[in-house]
Amino acid sequence: MSTHAPHSGDRELRVTVTDDVYEQLQVLAADKDVPAEEYAARMLTDDVTRARFLSGAEQFVTEHASGFAAHFGPGPRPTAGDRAA
Repeated sequence: MSTHAPHSGDRELRVTVTDDVYEQLQVLAADKDVPAEEYAARMLTDDVTRARFLSGAEQFVTEHASGFAAHFGPGPRPTAGDRAA
């Protein structure tokens, strides 16, 4: 349960984790001086935000790659070092 006042549009999730995961979550939260539930909510929000950003970036590249290549030229050809990675 969150210790902050609910905001319009907030949703509460109930998740089950192992004791080990919860103990580590408590340690991480204590390092940030916040309750474990708030720390978990921040982590989840950050992860969803990152996924949304990456999805948008992928969509942007798909939509604009040909125009970018037409203006700036094709991308560089892969080198042997690129293939080794």
